[in-house]
Amino acid sequence: MNTGVLVAIVGPSGVGKDTLIGHAKAQLAEEDGFVFVRRLVTRGENAFEDHDTLDEAAFTEGVASGRFPVSWRAHGLGYALPAATVEAIAAGAVVICNFSRGALVAARERFPAVRVVAISAPDAILAARLIARGRETEAGVAARLAREAICAREIDPDLTIVNDRPIEQSGGELVAFLRSLRG
Repeated sequence: MNTGVLVAIVGPSGVGKDTLIGHAKAQLAEEDGFVFVRRLVTRGENAFEDHDTLDEAAFTEGVASGRFPVSWRAHGLGYALPAATVEAIAAGAVVICNFSRGALVAARERFPAVRVVAISAPDAILAARLIARGRETEAGVAARLAREAICAREIDPDLTIVNDRPIEQSGGELVAFLRSLRG
């Protein structure tokens, strides 16, 4: 079987990455060859982010022992892909994960095929979503948006989705792209 591909879904907090991934997962549930990986994060569970939780000690040990195929730090938290990611890609699957732009180089070094889907949204929509989370002040949100404008220019995505339309449209773009990778 052919080697699979890692599809890194990237974009700023609040842009709707998990919503789009959830839509694609539901649409592709009956189709073989798609694996949706839940990343590991050193943050407790919450309503805004789909992930599995691990504590700081487990993250540090996993990085030191090489248990995670890719790991990174962002916003004071540790993030990692579970070891099963390697097996799924080796089996030829299209493996989809909420990912960090800052870890793309490490992913490309680790996996033979990586595709990047960048999710964006107009600043007003993104600001409203971030404020609704209640983690940042309005000034913090404004600073984040300014940083995001710079970061968005640093990646070369295979697909960009502007997530300001109904999920059937923006999510449909993601599903069509993922299906195209199965050939």
